[in-house]
Amino acid sequence: MKNAQKSIVGIGSALVDVLVQLKNDQLLEQFGLPKGSMTLVDAGLSQKILTATADLDSGMETGGSAANTVRGIAQLGGQTAFIGKINDDEIGQFFKKAFEDLQIKPHLLKGNIPSGVAATLISPDSERTFGTYLGAASELVVSDLTDALFAPYDYLHIEGYLVFNHELIEGILKLAKKNGLTISLDMASFNVVEANLEFLQRLVSEYVDIVFANEEEAKAFTGKEPEEALTEIAGQCSVAIVKIGKEGSLVKAGDEFVRVAATPVKAIDTTGAGDVYASGFLYGMANGFSLADCGKLGGLLAAEVIQVLGAKIPDEVWPKIFSEVEAIKA
Repeated sequence: MKNAQKSIVGIGSALVDVLVQLKNDQLLEQFGLPKGSMTLVDAGLSQKILTATADLDSGMETGGSAANTVRGIAQLGGQTAFIGKINDDEIGQFFKKAFEDLQIKPHLLKGNIPSGVAATLISPDSERTFGTYLGAASELVVSDLTDALFAPYDYLHIEGYLVFNHELIEGILKLAKKNGLTISLDMASFNVVEANLEFLQRLVSEYVDIVFANEEEAKAFTGKEPEEALTEIAGQCSVAIVKIGKEGSLVKAGDEFVRVAATPVKAIDTTGAGDVYASGFLYGMANGFSLADCGKLGGLLAAEVIQVLGAKIPDEVWPKIFSEVEAIKA
């Protein structure tokens, strides 16, 4: 195993999640939000959702898919940074302070409109649905980015949600490739994949080294069931990961295939499970772990996060995770 840990920069929407426990799915229908999806909403609808859910149990956490992944890597002790856009408002300051407290280098550019907020609506069966107002995060443009933002890092982790802005995501990937970074992409959501299929397939083939998908995203991308989907995706990149919920995950790199079992736990909320799976996997790769151990660490983090509300693993759980990491390193 290599001793020199590699560094990882994430790029994506700097959001704050407002996590709401729904009593039923009536509000999802009321606001036209397909259950289990991420739907972009405008400032007006965002405010209506937050107002309609104000009396329900809720909490606030930093969010955004790539931001969640970077936070998990930092909590594991990885060297991380994050590129995004916020406003200098209460939500933006909440995000910035949370990242600085975790020693994540924040490359946070300043936007002109309010910082982004994701209403994270958690159904009684633990499925989560996002009504996301991107706000300042949506103002990120290619001209904001420079070689100096990417050059110090070894890996770039990017969220698939950025694929709606074709010029931005391709510009980011070109800059990262030019600066020699290994590129990791999380496919984000089945509806994101369906809406941008041909473009996303080209991006994966031309730029991406590591692809994370759950079985719905993998099916949307390939039209195939998990194992066949995995083989197809792995043919287009260096490492493919398909997460199959309670069944664990499948990993393929070249001729190497690994099936990783899931830890059986009671799911309270699946928010962030895929994001922290990527945290564990990428931390493992940055530290020279085997593919099986990368998947095992990813699965361990995912199992912990689904037992709590939100995408943040509780502080008291980390000592147990650290002892597992030490066991893998040994």
